[in-house]
Amino acid sequence: MVQAFNTIVREQRAGSLTAWIEQACASGVAELRRFALGLLKDEATVRASLIEPYSQGQVEGQVNRLKQLKRHMYGRADFDLLRIRVLHRAL
Repeated sequence: MVQAFNTIVREQRAGSLTAWIEQACASGVAELRRFALGLLKDEATVRASLIEPYSQGQVEGQVNRLKQLKRHMYGRADFDLLRIRVLHRAL
């Protein structure tokens, strides 16, 4: 089952997704069923990620970097210094 899902993702077979989710939900493995139910809730999004060439990776990377910088600066300085550091890293 796991290898079949891996093939669906790597080869971008969006048409096989629904059948795989149904098989996973019918399986006796609780973790696999839970994963499949999570996919079922976001099936449209998962299907779009298999079909569309676009990705949110760049945006998520920028947000992660900003969150990391905020955590690093927490309690050390005011907003102005944080703003300067964010702008400096953007260059």
